[in-house]
Amino acid sequence: MNQILQNIHEIGIVPVLVIDRVDLAVPLAKILKESGMPCAEIAFRTDEAAQVIGIMKKEYPDMLVGAGTVLTIDQVKAAVEQGADFIVSPGFNPSVVQYCVDHDILIMPGAVNPSDVERALELGLEAVKFFPVIANGGLDAIRYLSGPYSNLRFMPTGGIHTGNMNEYLDCPIILAVGGDWMVEGSLIKEGRLDQIKALVEESVAAMLGFELAHVGLNCEGEKDAQEAAERFAGIFGVPTAGYPGAVFAGTMLEAVKQPVYGTAGHIGIYTNSVERAVRYLNDRGYTCREESRQYRADGRLSCVYLEEEIGGFAIHLLQK
Repeated sequence: MNQILQNIHEIGIVPVLVIDRVDLAVPLAKILKESGMPCAEIAFRTDEAAQVIGIMKKEYPDMLVGAGTVLTIDQVKAAVEQGADFIVSPGFNPSVVQYCVDHDILIMPGAVNPSDVERALELGLEAVKFFPVIANGGLDAIRYLSGPYSNLRFMPTGGIHTGNMNEYLDCPIILAVGGDWMVEGSLIKEGRLDQIKALVEESVAAMLGFELAHVGLNCEGEKDAQEAAERFAGIFGVPTAGYPGAVFAGTMLEAVKQPVYGTAGHIGIYTNSVERAVRYLNDRGYTCREESRQYRADGRLSCVYLEEEIGGFAIHLLQK
């Protein structure tokens, strides 16, 4: 997959900004980047769109900034001149798409029917926009459409919000979701940055869905692990279950027979997406132990340990 598309996939949410206040370009970019959503699609619905892209890319060059609602080749040129990383269009305009392909510009055009999808594949595109998703049948429509075209990924927008986004993000054919629910035009116009920040953070938290899975306790062999698990189980009235490397007491305690990570043990944390959680934490300076990565049969990252320890406990990320 194209590296920019891979980055978008790992970020998970592409906020769509309709902004005519150039003075808010940097503050908004700062909120998005620091809140775990280092990406923006600047809609070409205002005269200031290209300028905003340029300002954001100059201030935060490693942030992904694209141009949305792109309808003409001139808009593509204006966006790219300002450093846009990608182009998004609401429909499939053959001349705009062909120009981007000819000039090696990443574009995700709108595609909601087999004809659009086949044109996208013929031009070598890896991802398309699906807009408006709710009006066109939602996730079921995307699933049906993708059936014969398994190599294409979709970015749905138009009706996505915090309450339904994970339904889409859990689907392997979804690249990411897009929308303006956390950066509504009225909030931008009124400069309500605190509210935007709260909504962005809420969306990121809902996407990642961190929850405590269990506590892992390092033990000295099988006998010690069995005794620890039985003692815990006896206190809280939960069953024990033995596995090759550990004994569980309910779902709360994992007594590890042969410790691998963590001086005292580990803390298991569930997340909606280990891959996106790793990206989010890496952006905050927390690295994972590469050798600890484990994958499911479908290629999805299922668990990984962080280098970080807290009170002698390693952090273990687990796919829900």
